[in-house]
Amino acid sequence: MSACRGCGAPLTTTFLDLGEMPLANAYPRSLTEAETESRFPLHVFVCDKCFLVQLAHEVTPDDIFSDYAYFSSYSDTWVEHARQFAAEAKERFGLGSDSLVVEVASNDGYLLRQFVALGVPVLGVEPAKNVAEVAIAAGVRTEVRFFGAQTATDLVDAGARADLVVGNNVTAHVPDLHDFVEGLGRMLRPDGVVSLEFPHLLRFLAGVQFDTIYHEHFSYLSLLALEPVLQAHGLRVFDVEELATHGGSIRVLAVLAGDDRPDEDGVARVRAAEREAGLDDLAAYTSFAPLVERCRTSLRSFLDTAGVDGRSIVAYGAAAKGVTFLNYCGVTTGEIAYVVDRSTEKQGRLIPGAHLPILDPSEIWKTRPDYVLILPWNLRDEIVTQLAEVRSWGCRFVTAVPEVEILP
Repeated sequence: MSACRGCGAPLTTTFLDLGEMPLANAYPRSLTEAETESRFPLHVFVCDKCFLVQLAHEVTPDDIFSDYAYFSSYSDTWVEHARQFAAEAKERFGLGSDSLVVEVASNDGYLLRQFVALGVPVLGVEPAKNVAEVAIAAGVRTEVRFFGAQTATDLVDAGARADLVVGNNVTAHVPDLHDFVEGLGRMLRPDGVVSLEFPHLLRFLAGVQFDTIYHEHFSYLSLLALEPVLQAHGLRVFDVEELATHGGSIRVLAVLAGDDRPDEDGVARVRAAEREAGLDDLAAYTSFAPLVERCRTSLRSFLDTAGVDGRSIVAYGAAAKGVTFLNYCGVTTGEIAYVVDRSTEKQGRLIPGAHLPILDPSEIWKTRPDYVLILPWNLRDEIVTQLAEVRSWGCRFVTAVPEVEILP
């Protein structure tokens, strides 16, 4: 029996079981390579004691992150989000040329480049060597290693104590939550701040965002479940900001326990919202699976009707959430011909499991499909704007979470 990575209690209550799935960011280069593709259980539990939603089966981080196909800078929306955060953080926390911003899981330097442009020194910590090399080439100082307590100690010993430690969409990715949080505290100067952004479980449940479940997401986070872990390592939450990114996220701001800055209103507001939604009651979690099944039924009905009518469908966005969605719904190349993506790292490869080919977006203009299914629904507006001209031949945009919607 597995133990909760938050409080150590036995995990006995299933939240959602998606069966065996391929690694969401391990894109085969050919059908031959796909024949040896590994699959692992994707079974999510909720802790009866602290209500942390989590995977019980662990795939090793080395399997997932050593050679990674996700590059943050390909999303214009996300880069703009990073630019705004950097400008606000510089002003709010008084960052300057004598400060240091450390980002954990810094990817291709999408965020730290914004601080560099503002004259603030930075250091990235990124485990995927191929991604880190892009950041380094762009002038972002980057350590290629996983982050935890030992990494933090090594960096501090080398003089890299931080005024601001940022972890955007990484807290969910760490198998040892306590080691990770311990490292955050060790990195801080006495008056430093930790900023953690992650998709909010409250919005996950409301939007039936099951497609954000994949093996590199070990945890699905609420303030209710995360705050005790932070407290256990000497960190105190003083502000929580609600964000629109990734279908609804929160930014949790924390300081060392001895810091006397007052709590902002956002802390009480989010705590109250989670209680009102019943996140402290197992019923909120055990009622989720039927909603996911309804989503699959809706997509299958759309595909069947389109097939009978002779309508062609392609998909946009070879994101990890699309991998979970396509595999769970059993989509084949006979139903969706291909997926397009702006990332040249993914083009020419196949969707894990479903094995749909990933092509350049220009392919849409060559084949002129009837529908474009947007897989990264959180970027819907950006994608619709990019592809607006497809409407010239009557093509329609479609999203499918929490159920199929054909956009006007």
